[in-house]
Amino acid sequence: MARPCREGDDLVDATPLRQRRDRTRAEHAPRHRAPGDVENFARSFGALGDIAYQGAQVSASVIDLDNSRNLVAIDDRIALPTASVGKVLLLIEVSAQLSDGSLQPFATVDKHAVGPVGDSGVWQHLQVPALPVLDVASLVGATSDNLATNVLLEHVGLEAVRRRTDALGLARTALLDLVRDSRGPDDAPQLSIGSAAELSWLFAALARGQIIDSVTSNRVIGWLSLNTDLSLVASAFGLDPLAHRATDHGTLLINKTGTDVGVRSEAGVLRGTRAGVSYALTVQFDDASLPARLQVLDAMRSFGTDLLEYVH
Repeated sequence: MARPCREGDDLVDATPLRQRRDRTRAEHAPRHRAPGDVENFARSFGALGDIAYQGAQVSASVIDLDNSRNLVAIDDRIALPTASVGKVLLLIEVSAQLSDGSLQPFATVDKHAVGPVGDSGVWQHLQVPALPVLDVASLVGATSDNLATNVLLEHVGLEAVRRRTDALGLARTALLDLVRDSRGPDDAPQLSIGSAAELSWLFAALARGQIIDSVTSNRVIGWLSLNTDLSLVASAFGLDPLAHRATDHGTLLINKTGTDVGVRSEAGVLRGTRAGVSYALTVQFDDASLPARLQVLDAMRSFGTDLLEYVH
């Protein structure tokens, strides 16, 4: 994971970020196999290929953290809806503003500053009307809290999140809007979009302490380490959904998930006894029946099983 902050740490050099932005904006042909001879992910290619054959759009990327080798690349540069995965961009902006002092960690924000919103999260069910910024960010990391997300967006501004995203060189990944119970014709059609290649790079950079600086990256990692949703790729890792911040059987996970009708998405970092990877997988599918949904979840779990076998 990201190394501890040491005296003399500098901001990330903007040159490689600009170079990355130029590369990602170039056109790339879709890829449907692992670069090189990587047999570890045969199970994943079979399961994901099956759902793609039935009409699902699949985008996946896996990067070895030790040597930066691309282990899996399946249409990894196309932008697909990623639901709540895009909230990590908000957490990065909040952490950056905490680092530069424009946002105070114990400043309280009121949940009544925004309209009510349902679905994921617990703040809507709590009596407390206001919480410190740090606690609200923890709610987003732990339960993908929709109300906490909108309160933070009200406080830091969606435009600031967009500027930060562009500065990081992310051309196909974005948080498009606040969370809405329903989307009208004048609203963004999705909460967020992303490419698997950019998301796996982003989580690798967070793990290495390269997003803004190590303090900023570590703060985001800390919030994400609270995530209780291990229902997708991470369902294969055997971890306790409510308590997995420490290494368990040599396994350490940081992840963010996104779920919407016809969308299942996850990005994260997984470390084992032998190796570490960053990964991203998004599936957009016809969510017309429970069997169709369960097949997608089974394929994502197969992907997770291959990740676990690779790192151990």
